Amino acid sequence: MLIGVDKQGRSVMLEVNNLKVEFLSNGKSIAPVDGVSFTVGANETVGLLGESGCGKSVTALSILRLFPLASKARLSGEVRYDGHDLLTLDDAGMRAVRGKQIAMIFQEPMTSLNPLHKIGAQLGEMLRMHTTLVRREIDYMVIAMLQRVGLSRAEQLVNEYPHSLSGGMRQRVMIAMALLCDPGVLICDEPTTALDVTIQAQILDLMRQLKQEQGTSILMITHDLGVVAEMCERVVVMYAGQVVEQSSVHELFDAPAHPYTRALMRARPALDAKPGQPLNAIPGSVPLPGTAGAGCRFAARCTKADDLCRSKMPELAAVTPGHLVRCWHPN
Repeated sequence: MLIGVDKQGRSVMLEVNNLKVEFLSNGKSIAPVDGVSFTVGANETVGLLGESGCGKSVTALSILRLFPLASKARLSGEVRYDGHDLLTLDDAGMRAVRGKQIAMIFQEPMTSLNPLHKIGAQLGEMLRMHTTLVRREIDYMVIAMLQRVGLSRAEQLVNEYPHSLSGGMRQRVMIAMALLCDPGVLICDEPTTALDVTIQAQILDLMRQLKQEQGTSILMITHDLGVVAEMCERVVVMYAGQVVEQSSVHELFDAPAHPYTRALMRARPALDAKPGQPLNAIPGSVPLPGTAGAGCRFAARCTKADDLCRSKMPELAAVTPGHLVRCWHPN
């Protein structure tokens, strides 16, 4: 369900335009996501990269409006899919979108699966909500999808509870649930963080295979540069609620232009590192929402920062076609 093309001529499935998320905290409005814009193209994987606390997961939750009512989150901007601005839909309209048109895989499947219901019942609920299939058809599709994501004991698993499955199996169940209704866009929020290295590789291979088979567009939220290099065509780098760099994955790794992106690259463990050799950590930490000054939000941690950086916010501007950077002194 394409909604148009972007400035580089790519077919667009999902468009996020100037998204801002505000919460009320101690009588003060804070914005963990502040003016974020990006697109996800047809059959494209876009990485949303940054440290913990940069606003990646809040951005993902905003797209599907999954904030609890008690949070009183206020969203502004646009999130366009299939010709509609999702931020303007009513509750019934959003329920029709969630799972069927845009699905999400969460970081920790044990907190996403209901421990009181069997696996088959939880997957079947997705089809009961979004299709008119009868019980026999639903049971068949659930077992077929579990087999498709590499779970060989699918007929037995549908009658088991989440606690009886390993972490890798639970994550495969979550992927099966997300893909049951053949969504156009799949949002993956750190889908391999809680898994060991071997299972991580299997899950990434599975997602790549399913993307090729179903043509699903993927928004991959991660802080892992290895996952970005392996899975993504384009990358959006976030810092303190803003997009600070955006480019193709090849250009980002070959010529990172923002000091924050370059610092992330330097922080990777070297293959020839000696035992006990310290990492090149970025000094300081991500500022809390609402505490940043008027200038660049990375200025306090940046070795290139000057008075201009500390006093005025730079715009997100192109350094080469398709390569956008928010910096007064890009590389």
